[in-house]
Amino acid sequence: MVKKSQLNFNRNAPDLVLMDTSGKPVQLSSLWQERPLLLAFTRHFGCTQCKEMLDELVAGKQEIEQAGLNIAVIMQGTPAATAIFANKYAPGLFCLSDPERKAYEAYGLERGNLFQTFLNPKVWSAISQAGKKGYRVETPPEGQDAMQMSGTFIISKQGKIELPYYYDHIADHPPLHLLLNGVLSTKWDQTFDGPLGPTTNA
Repeated sequence: MVKKSQLNFNRNAPDLVLMDTSGKPVQLSSLWQERPLLLAFTRHFGCTQCKEMLDELVAGKQEIEQAGLNIAVIMQGTPAATAIFANKYAPGLFCLSDPERKAYEAYGLERGNLFQTFLNPKVWSAISQAGKKGYRVETPPEGQDAMQMSGTFIISKQGKIELPYYYDHIADHPPLHLLLNGVLSTKWDQTFDGPLGPTTNA
Protein backbone atom coordinates (compact mmCIF):
# COMPACT_ATOMS: atom_id res chain seq x y z
CA MET A 1 0.00 0.00 0.00
CA VAL A 2 1.32 3.45 -0.92
CA LYS A 3 1.71 5.66 2.13
CA LYS A 4 0.04 9.07 2.02
CA SER A 5 3.36 10.84 2.45
CA GLN A 6 4.94 9.16 -0.58
CA LEU A 7 5.20 11.01 -3.87
CA ASN A 8 3.46 9.55 -6.89
CA PHE A 9 4.36 9.69 -10.56
CA ASN A 10 3.97 13.13 -12.15
CA ARG A 11 3.82 14.96 -8.83
CA ASN A 12 5.89 18.13 -8.45
CA ALA A 13 9.26 17.30 -6.94
CA PRO A 14 9.83 19.13 -3.64
CA ASP A 15 12.30 21.97 -4.17
CA LEU A 16 14.46 22.72 -1.15
CA VAL A 17 17.74 24.44 -0.40
CA LEU A 18 20.42 22.09 0.94
CA MET A 19 24.15 22.49 1.47
CA ASP A 20 26.88 20.94 -0.64
CA THR A 21 29.99 19.48 0.96
CA SER A 22 31.62 22.92 1.17
CA GLY A 23 28.61 24.41 2.96
CA LYS A 24 27.37 26.30 -0.10
CA PRO A 25 23.55 26.44 -0.48
CA VAL A 26 22.14 24.55 -3.46
CA GLN A 27 18.58 24.83 -4.76
CA LEU A 28 17.47 21.34 -5.76
CA SER A 29 15.61 22.62 -8.82
CA SER A 30 18.91 23.93 -10.22
CA LEU A 31 20.00 20.30 -10.59
CA TRP A 32 17.15 19.34 -12.93
CA GLN A 33 16.82 22.52 -14.99
CA GLU A 34 19.17 21.40 -17.77
CA ARG A 35 18.85 17.60 -17.57
CA PRO A 36 16.63 15.13 -15.73
CA LEU A 37 18.00 14.24 -12.31
CA LEU A 38 18.68 10.89 -10.67
CA LEU A 39 18.30 11.76 -6.99
CA ALA A 40 19.42 9.13 -4.49
CA PHE A 41 19.06 9.26 -0.71
CA THR A 42 21.36 7.31 1.60
CA ARG A 43 20.59 6.23 5.17
CA HIS A 44 23.33 6.73 7.77
CA PHE A 45 27.09 6.57 7.36
CA GLY A 46 27.36 3.13 8.96
CA CYS A 47 24.92 1.53 6.51
CA THR A 48 26.60 -1.26 4.50
CA GLN A 49 23.90 -1.24 1.82
CA CYS A 50 24.34 2.50 1.28
CA LYS A 51 28.07 2.08 0.70
CA GLU A 52 27.36 -0.70 -1.78
CA MET A 53 24.76 1.47 -3.56
CA LEU A 54 27.22 4.35 -3.78
CA ASP A 55 29.84 2.02 -5.25
CA GLU A 56 27.38 1.08 -7.97
CA LEU A 57 26.52 4.70 -8.71
CA VAL A 58 30.20 5.63 -8.91
CA ALA A 59 30.86 2.70 -11.26
CA GLY A 60 27.86 3.58 -13.42
CA LYS A 61 28.25 7.37 -13.36
CA GLN A 62 29.48 7.67 -16.94
CA GLU A 63 26.70 5.47 -18.32
CA ILE A 64 24.08 7.29 -16.26
CA GLU A 65 25.27 10.63 -17.59
CA GLN A 66 25.39 9.24 -21.13
CA ALA A 67 21.74 8.31 -20.64
CA GLY A 68 21.09 12.05 -20.20
CA LEU A 69 20.76 12.36 -16.44
CA ASN A 70 22.51 14.32 -13.74
CA ILE A 71 23.19 12.56 -10.41
CA ALA A 72 22.91 13.89 -6.88
CA VAL A 73 23.06 12.08 -3.55
CA ILE A 74 21.51 13.36 -0.33
CA MET A 75 23.02 12.31 3.00
CA GLN A 76 22.17 12.84 6.67
CA GLY A 77 25.56 14.27 7.66
CA THR A 78 26.69 17.85 8.15
CA PRO A 79 28.54 19.37 5.18
CA ALA A 80 31.93 18.60 6.75
CA ALA A 81 31.00 15.02 7.67
CA THR A 82 29.37 14.47 4.26
CA ALA A 83 32.54 15.68 2.55
CA ILE A 84 34.66 13.11 4.40
CA PHE A 85 32.21 10.27 3.79
CA ALA A 86 31.65 11.18 0.14
CA ASN A 87 35.38 11.43 -0.54
CA LYS A 88 35.75 7.82 0.63
CA TYR A 89 32.59 6.18 -0.64
CA ALA A 90 31.20 8.48 -3.37
CA PRO A 91 34.14 10.01 -5.24
CA GLY A 92 32.98 12.00 -8.26
CA LEU A 93 29.34 12.13 -7.17
CA PHE A 94 27.63 15.40 -6.29
CA CYS A 95 26.59 15.04 -2.65
CA LEU A 96 24.35 17.21 -0.52
CA SER A 97 24.06 17.55 3.23
CA ASP A 98 20.71 17.24 5.01
CA PRO A 99 21.36 16.76 8.75
CA GLU A 100 17.86 17.95 9.62
CA ARG A 101 16.44 15.39 7.15
CA LYS A 102 14.06 17.98 5.71
CA ALA A 103 14.46 16.60 2.17
CA TYR A 104 13.87 13.07 3.46
CA GLU A 105 10.59 14.24 4.96
CA ALA A 106 9.60 16.24 1.88
CA TYR A 107 10.17 13.22 -0.36
CA GLY A 108 8.15 10.92 1.88
CA LEU A 109 11.09 8.93 3.24
CA GLU A 110 10.03 7.88 6.69
CA ARG A 111 11.53 5.98 9.61
CA GLY A 112 11.35 2.27 8.96
CA ASN A 113 9.94 -0.35 11.28
CA LEU A 114 11.98 -3.22 12.72
CA PHE A 115 11.08 -5.57 9.87
CA GLN A 116 12.28 -3.04 7.30
CA THR A 117 15.55 -2.45 9.13
CA PHE A 118 16.88 -5.13 11.49
CA LEU A 119 14.55 -8.15 11.48
CA ASN A 120 14.30 -8.81 7.74
CA PRO A 121 16.13 -11.92 6.47
CA LYS A 122 16.80 -10.17 3.16
CA VAL A 123 18.61 -7.43 5.04
CA TRP A 124 20.87 -9.91 6.85
CA SER A 125 21.57 -11.70 3.58
CA ALA A 126 22.54 -8.38 2.00
CA ILE A 127 24.75 -7.54 4.99
CA SER A 128 26.50 -10.88 4.59
CA GLN A 129 27.12 -10.26 0.89
CA ALA A 130 28.33 -6.72 1.60
CA GLY A 131 30.71 -8.14 4.21
CA LYS A 132 32.41 -10.18 1.51
CA LYS A 133 33.16 -6.89 -0.26
CA GLY A 134 34.80 -5.46 2.83
CA TYR A 135 31.87 -3.54 4.28
CA ARG A 136 30.96 -4.02 7.93
CA VAL A 137 27.98 -2.96 9.96
CA GLU A 138 28.72 0.21 11.91
CA THR A 139 26.63 2.30 14.26
CA PRO A 140 25.42 5.62 12.84
CA PRO A 141 27.31 8.75 13.82
CA GLU A 142 25.70 10.97 16.43
CA GLY A 143 22.67 12.78 15.05
CA GLN A 144 22.03 10.26 12.24
CA ASP A 145 18.97 8.02 12.42
CA ALA A 146 19.53 4.26 11.97
CA MET A 147 15.82 3.80 11.25
CA GLN A 148 15.74 6.29 8.37
CA MET A 149 14.62 4.77 5.08
CA SER A 150 16.10 5.79 1.74
CA GLY A 151 14.90 5.97 -1.85
CA THR A 152 15.73 6.87 -5.42
CA PHE A 153 13.89 9.31 -7.71
CA ILE A 154 14.12 10.45 -11.31
CA ILE A 155 12.93 14.02 -11.79
CA SER A 156 12.20 15.59 -15.16
CA LYS A 157 13.44 18.98 -16.37
CA GLN A 158 9.92 20.23 -15.63
CA GLY A 159 10.36 19.23 -11.99
CA LYS A 160 7.98 16.26 -12.14
CA ILE A 161 8.56 12.95 -10.39
CA GLU A 162 8.96 10.42 -13.20
CA LEU A 163 10.20 7.51 -11.09
CA PRO A 164 9.60 7.27 -7.34
CA TYR A 165 11.39 4.23 -5.87
CA TYR A 166 10.64 3.63 -2.19
CA TYR A 167 12.49 0.79 -0.51
CA ASP A 168 10.52 -2.09 1.00
CA HIS A 169 13.48 -2.67 3.34
CA ILE A 170 16.89 -1.07 3.80
CA ALA A 171 18.66 -3.44 1.38
CA ASP A 172 16.16 -2.79 -1.41
CA HIS A 173 18.13 -0.31 -3.54
CA PRO A 174 17.50 -0.72 -7.29
CA PRO A 175 20.27 -2.78 -8.94
CA LEU A 176 22.54 -0.86 -11.27
CA HIS A 177 21.80 -3.21 -14.16
CA LEU A 178 18.10 -2.38 -13.81
CA LEU A 179 18.86 1.34 -14.00
CA LEU A 180 21.29 1.02 -16.89
CA ASN A 181 19.49 -1.57 -19.00
CA GLY A 182 15.88 -0.88 -18.10
CA VAL A 183 14.96 2.42 -16.54
CA LEU A 184 17.77 4.45 -18.03
CA SER A 185 17.00 3.30 -21.56
CA THR A 186 13.81 5.35 -21.34
CA LYS A 187 14.09 8.81 -22.91
CA TRP A 188 13.77 10.86 -19.75
CA ASP A 189 14.35 14.14 -21.58
CA GLN A 190 11.16 13.65 -23.57
CA THR A 191 7.51 13.83 -22.51
CA PHE A 192 6.73 10.72 -20.51
CA ASP A 193 3.81 9.13 -22.33
CA GLY A 194 4.98 5.58 -23.00
CA PRO A 195 6.33 2.46 -21.32
CA LEU A 196 9.61 2.17 -19.50
CA GLY A 197 12.48 0.72 -21.47
CA PRO A 198 14.05 1.09 -24.89
CA THR A 199 12.12 3.00 -27.53
CA THR A 200 12.15 2.06 -31.19
CA ASN A 201 11.33 4.03 -34.28
CA ALA A 202 8.17 3.06 -36.09
